[in-house]
Amino acid sequence: MKKVKLQAPATVANLVCGFDILGMAIHEPYDEMEIRLLETPEIIIRHLDDFGLPEEPSKNVAGVVLLKIQEHLHLKNGFEAIINKKIKPGSGLGSSAASAAGAAVGANALLGNIFSREELVYFAMFGEELASGVKHADNIAPCIFGGITLVKSSHPVDIIPLNAPDLFVTAVHPQVEVKTSDARQILKKNILLKDAIEQWGNIAGLVAGIQKNDVGLIGRSLNDVIVEPIRSILIPKFNEIKEKSLKLGALGGGISGSGPSIFMLSEKEETSQKIEEMMKSVYDEIVIESFVYVSKINPTGIKIIEN
Repeated sequence: MKKVKLQAPATVANLVCGFDILGMAIHEPYDEMEIRLLETPEIIIRHLDDFGLPEEPSKNVAGVVLLKIQEHLHLKNGFEAIINKKIKPGSGLGSSAASAAGAAVGANALLGNIFSREELVYFAMFGEELASGVKHADNIAPCIFGGITLVKSSHPVDIIPLNAPDLFVTAVHPQVEVKTSDARQILKKNILLKDAIEQWGNIAGLVAGIQKNDVGLIGRSLNDVIVEPIRSILIPKFNEIKEKSLKLGALGGGISGSGPSIFMLSEKEETSQKIEEMMKSVYDEIVIESFVYVSKINPTGIKIIEN
């Protein structure tokens, strides 16, 4: 193959209490990417979107992933990545992860699928490191594996795919920017033991609820006593959105990644649609443009659409 086209989906990281270890793929929005194998050794990045992202490979999240793969294999070939981002950078919906994971999956397809999914996560994390300063896989893993994933370890990479319950996801992206690097800097360096114990219980309960398809347990476990109280101050109307979503019947939810996007899980599509209308209305009232997405959990992650 000389080229491959793919769709790299948005992802919801943390799933409220699982900071840096839990993530979930959704169907929309998604980035459109075309990766080409070149006979010459250069790495070329071209953006078709208007976000003004750097196209120098060493400063582009897809570029550094392709450079790492090229270096690892001592390739004489290079790659060209043509990227049309539909996931806005700084949205909290895994924008950098989509580009990084898409580059890794596309390159792997062109090379004959020589890498495992865990190895693809390893390469894609170099893109996340460029974007946020930290190699984290909570967005990368579900983008590549699909569904819901648990990152048992990033070093070495140890990813555990979890069941994907038959739930609906409503995600709102208010058009304000929260940089992942900034959202990390405001977090506490030390936490109380009692808070850690409560958080561990929530994480264990959420994983058990997902595996048992116990929606009640999932809802009771979607609680974060460590990160959300701090990061939520960066997101306009966060508390109002969450409270109204729960009243409308949401199981629970919270900040998607580092924000500003907010997600809610619901059992019924009707509930998710009511939450969609409410989210849009809340931001319309304060004249903040927003985009709202209703999706089921995406079981496949990145989708190759043409080769």
